[in-house]
Amino acid sequence: MKALLEKKINFREKFHSIRTAILLSYFLIAMISLLVFAFVASHYTEKTVLENAEEYSSQLISQVNNDIDSYMGYLRNTAVLISSNSDVHDFLFGTDDYDENNDLKERIVAQFETIMDTRDDIVNIGIIGENGKYILNQGYYRLNENVDLENVDWIQRARSNYGTIQISSSHVQNVVDGRYEWVVTLSRGLENQYTKESEGVFFVDLNYSAISELCDSISLGSRGYIYIVDSEGNLIYHPQQQLLYSGLKSERIEEVLNTTETSFVTGDGKLYCVSRSSDTGWTVVGVAYTAELLKNSSETSKIYFISALFILLAALALGSYLSTAITRPIKQLSDSMREVEKGNFERAKLEVRGENEISRLNTNFNLMTAEIKHLMDQNLEEQRQKRKSELMALQAQINPHFLYNTLDSIIWMAEWGKNKEVVTMTSSLAKLLRQSISNQNEMVRVEDEVEYTRSYLVIQKMRYKDKLEYDIVVEPKILDFRVAKLILQPLVENAIYHGIKYKEGKGKVLVEGFLRGSELILRITDNGIGMNEQRLAQIFEKRETDRKRNSVGVLNVHERIRLYYGKEYGLTFESVEGMGTKVEIHIPYMEAKTGETDGSEK
Repeated sequence: MKALLEKKINFREKFHSIRTAILLSYFLIAMISLLVFAFVASHYTEKTVLENAEEYSSQLISQVNNDIDSYMGYLRNTAVLISSNSDVHDFLFGTDDYDENNDLKERIVAQFETIMDTRDDIVNIGIIGENGKYILNQGYYRLNENVDLENVDWIQRARSNYGTIQISSSHVQNVVDGRYEWVVTLSRGLENQYTKESEGVFFVDLNYSAISELCDSISLGSRGYIYIVDSEGNLIYHPQQQLLYSGLKSERIEEVLNTTETSFVTGDGKLYCVSRSSDTGWTVVGVAYTAELLKNSSETSKIYFISALFILLAALALGSYLSTAITRPIKQLSDSMREVEKGNFERAKLEVRGENEISRLNTNFNLMTAEIKHLMDQNLEEQRQKRKSELMALQAQINPHFLYNTLDSIIWMAEWGKNKEVVTMTSSLAKLLRQSISNQNEMVRVEDEVEYTRSYLVIQKMRYKDKLEYDIVVEPKILDFRVAKLILQPLVENAIYHGIKYKEGKGKVLVEGFLRGSELILRITDNGIGMNEQRLAQIFEKRETDRKRNSVGVLNVHERIRLYYGKEYGLTFESVEGMGTKVEIHIPYMEAKTGETDGSEK
């Protein structure tokens, strides 16, 4: 976390440096200028390309419209020619003579066959009279009996406007029995020369082959297409006609019919080019995708931006060189200040050159760092002495209380005449005092600390007789590790005096030592009266010394361990009222193993 914070601070300092400010300003000016140029050039190029594409596409669609007009004009002439044939009128409205009608029919069928043989785009051709006479295609086709001719839209329109050629929208032709194809029907009403009424119709059904060829001959990109609608918005031709009728695709037909422009671009990136025919009333619509039309424009824009990027990099390199030359003396001073922050005063010394403002600043900086180093050394020595005195005071605080409690026990046994027990306890006390006083080291082996605690428990076992049992279980591999002096015994004493002493029945103290992960754990467990949550929460609160009960022992040990090893170590308590207490001493494994801990350095 500390390293991450330092990196973050370094980044902020670097970002706010004078060199970075100069370089960033230079970079921003160059970048903004180049981006504006590239954007304007790209936008102008794209606009020009799109305008040219619109004009070119509109010309293509207009050409398609003219071709369709020529095609439909030819078919109109054919329709006029056939519908004006006297044989057609004589067959439908003339004599009922069978032989004569057969002759007329053969001549008409021959004409139909000639037309159909030379034109692949004609699906059906025929004449239908109101009187029930008709000829379809090669003469043997029949009318669909299930179709009411009076309700067929294109027939009624042709009869109502028999003087002109009528062109239907695309539809499925169902008049001819057995033929159901999508067609466009050209029809013309036939006038009975006797009654002067429209009593028949001539029609030609066209498939989409010719129209499709005309539309497909024009390229509007890989995805572009052409479709045709009539003046009422009915679809005449579309390359994806089935999708439109099934609702899977839609077109902007209403927008196309209402526009007064020859082209327009929609929000979804489509270019619509519109050309209307005065002959057919159809509107030819070309649909192109602007992304395809602007493909070359996009490549040109990429070239603009790539060129701008290279120019920007060159400008950045030049700006870096100039900013470095300008800010190098200031950076050296900044680096020296960082060395001072780290405590490297010798490496922070600056070389003074010249007589300018930076040189005078460097001289003053050298004087200042020398004075700071002197003051820091002086303060460090004072702190080291102070902490050493605190450790000695804390350690001395334990010994008198233990001595008082032990002497109380000896006096009690002497009063009862237990001389043998007095000798044993006095001998054990002397051994404890000898171990404590003779070893002036602040760090002792775990084995020595355990033996010291064992001697204490021997004394307490004699004092409490059958009321106290104890056990010591320590892993052999940690016996040579070194820990702070006098950390076990005060906690054992605390367990006896505050837990077991007030318990009904026999009490037991268990002392354990083992490794857990990166920590050395010393654990003291008792089955005494335990503590409630409130008492447990107040375990480390400072209070006045109780000379009879060593109430300072827990806080003393906790503070010393934290002073030696750091605030993340020390004591942890678990306790259940009426069941007992467990306290663990947490010590860093590596420092205990090497024995290099020095409390004065923490």
